Amino acid sequence: MRIRYRVAVWSGLLLAALVAAVLASATIGPVELRLAVVAKAALNAVGIPTGLGVSIGTASVAGASVPWPTVDVQYAYPFAFQIAPTSELIVRSIRLPRIVLGATVGFALGGAGAVMQGFFRNPMADPSIIGVSTGAAVGAVATIAVPMAVPFGLQTAAFLGAVVTAFVVYLLATEGGRTPVATLLLAGVAVQTFLGAVVSFLLLQSGESLEEAVYWLMGNLYGAGWADVGATLPAITVLFLALVPFARDLNVLMLGEEDARTLGIPVEWTKRLLLALSSLLTAAAVAVAGVIGFVGLIVPHMMRLVVGPDHRLLLPTSALTGALFLVVTDTIARANPQELPVGIVTAALGAPFFLFLLRRREVHEL
Repeated sequence: MRIRYRVAVWSGLLLAALVAAVLASATIGPVELRLAVVAKAALNAVGIPTGLGVSIGTASVAGASVPWPTVDVQYAYPFAFQIAPTSELIVRSIRLPRIVLGATVGFALGGAGAVMQGFFRNPMADPSIIGVSTGAAVGAVATIAVPMAVPFGLQTAAFLGAVVTAFVVYLLATEGGRTPVATLLLAGVAVQTFLGAVVSFLLLQSGESLEEAVYWLMGNLYGAGWADVGATLPAITVLFLALVPFARDLNVLMLGEEDARTLGIPVEWTKRLLLALSSLLTAAAVAVAGVIGFVGLIVPHMMRLVVGPDHRLLLPTSALTGALFLVVTDTIARANPQELPVGIVTAALGAPFFLFLLRRREVHEL
């Protein structure tokens, strides 16, 4: 009962901080807005689903347009505060989609980082340790550099590249039905190195698209819209909720696989499920935002120092803190006179903090 109370309290506090950060972030930009205006515009954007419909749209496959079913959701909007149309347009159509997508991506990376560090029992582990981010980079850069050779859009290609990479690493590390963690880690490093070379080769072939490709690799949320949020938020929510019931199993796995078997944990099955869910969580985030480093590495460390190593508490708090961290860093990136990719800001803030933890000897063991 005590752990449930702590989870509720910490989650409530972090969620309140996240909402405050989202509203404060939406006031910042070339056009400064008052907090009250932002709050009213945000409430006006709140919609309650009232019905579903299906329409036939088109999708690009192998360069050709093919019919594709699209789900249409009808909404009712309970709030109708009167504010200037320009202000409402800026908040609802430009700033809020980007901020909400940033929170969603940070949520995924923070949660996946907590799982990976526990899974590998390694404080250096992060969501991309088995090459998921590099696999996504191959898909994305290939779409930019040689679009005629890739029959998918950028986000789809990045997601598929990440998922295929995770699956290949798993196959390489698995023998006789067992997947040793050390072998998985080494296979991930090897595949990641190889795919890094592929990305470098594709960059050489990108020609005039080089700037676009490099910008994606830096990680950015520029131009995010509600369509990106609609495609990402439900998937990340479902994947995270699927991970939560395994927090106790992750605690037991940290004691060692033999101890976990003795305590009745189906070790190999649990490892496969944790690896698959965390890889999909990372792939969904990277596909829409590019390669954003340090969120999944730093945030779980920070929260472990604050709330302890119990993943029943660490997992939700790391996810919410990851969302808060990325909202703050993206706000800093946006507020710069020349807008920066958010990946630059996360690295600039994350690396010194990690060195601070290293000096404190807080990263040598979990």
